Amino acid sequence: MRELGSRRELFVDDWLIDRMDGVELRLGAPTPREVAIVFDAPWEGNVSAYVTVFRDVDLFRMYYRGANYDVATETTTHAEVVCYAESDDGVTWRKPELGLVEFDGSRANNIVWDGIGAHNFAPFRDANPAASAEARYKAVASGEGGLYAFRSPDGLRWELMQEAPIITEGAFDSQNLAFWDSERGRYVDFHRGFRDGVRDIMTTTSSDFLQWREPVWLDWDETPPEHLYTNAIVAYPRAPHLFLGFPKRYVPDRTAVEHPYPGVSDGVFMSSRDGARWNRWREAFLRPGPMPERWVNRNNMTAWGIVTTAPGHPSLPDELSIYVSEGYYAGDEGRLRRHTLRQDGFVSAHADARGGELVTRPLTFEGTTLRLNYATSAAGSVRAEVQDVAGAVIAGFALDECAEIYGDHLDRSVEWAGEVSVGSLSGQAVRLRFRMEDADLYAVRFAH
Repeated sequence: MRELGSRRELFVDDWLIDRMDGVELRLGAPTPREVAIVFDAPWEGNVSAYVTVFRDVDLFRMYYRGANYDVATETTTHAEVVCYAESDDGVTWRKPELGLVEFDGSRANNIVWDGIGAHNFAPFRDANPAASAEARYKAVASGEGGLYAFRSPDGLRWELMQEAPIITEGAFDSQNLAFWDSERGRYVDFHRGFRDGVRDIMTTTSSDFLQWREPVWLDWDETPPEHLYTNAIVAYPRAPHLFLGFPKRYVPDRTAVEHPYPGVSDGVFMSSRDGARWNRWREAFLRPGPMPERWVNRNNMTAWGIVTTAPGHPSLPDELSIYVSEGYYAGDEGRLRRHTLRQDGFVSAHADARGGELVTRPLTFEGTTLRLNYATSAAGSVRAEVQDVAGAVIAGFALDECAEIYGDHLDRSVEWAGEVSVGSLSGQAVRLRFRMEDADLYAVRFAH
């Protein structure tokens, strides 16, 4: 029995699905947009990376490593630093002069940290209601012996929380991250490890951010191992019981002719309902595309963080933005490009013009209306039916009584014979049957 309550459920896996006939789960694809930021300051450069992006009330914040590599001499040109940028809309970014850290004799820069952990500093705003004012922002970063904890009252002025590392089992030579899991009331960490020589991901939890359980490997079930260079795991804001991850997949044995260093990369998508067992797609969520420099060593790294941004046209709904690296190791400066996709648009239950059906597992819900995030062609449609656990139609909620739904909406109510209320069935065990033609169904929820 699946207990939905009134939360939103995405079709990122088969958790809700009993059977499909003529319907398949189809991976979405983000759309590349404008370059969000160029790492062109003297303290930044072509290997600026490990970007973090999050919305902080009315401000979008971005943190990243400032670093540069001279390919000709195979040396770094300056020490690594942690840089900060901000935005009012998630589209146009600025690098404020903070005056906090000296670089090359001047504090006129956007550097917030230059100490231990500057290689992969990963901050977040702590959503734990018990977090103190001086630790409203926290971060993890690697140093000698493991992963270290940091705190800040404003996201700009940082200090170590203790001298010793908080997690010591792992490799940590990547973007490691941690955050408060509001659904389960604990901190959760995801960090780099090597399993049988392959880059992989470990996880652990904590109640206080300083004392952590012994890390364990993520469980991929039967999905074969691949080099996962980063993890970029978030609790999805529109459905925070779901963990979504956007690892950079690294293929080390391929060499681009244009570049002397081996390895090409792309982005993949994965999801979990507990943070331990994961469903990882083998096909790419983010391909390198036609730009030659994105086929260069270690490009196409998705930043940690998903934010909601305004669309390019006032008649359109808000969209999701992610940020992806390009120009890494190539040329004199790296860049970060914004990509967008529809809300909940990571995976859809898709039917072509021949039509198909999806039937859910038995479920209970709380609410009075069934609401769908869907898209159809001009000739396509979605209809829904409510059944009892045995599969018998419940009177008043038959497929032929359902108003044909077409168009493109994020949250539309389903109607049967002119009525939208399913309140009489709230708390009962039911199934949902969807009949779809040339349509994509992204998410469902019951609302009051």
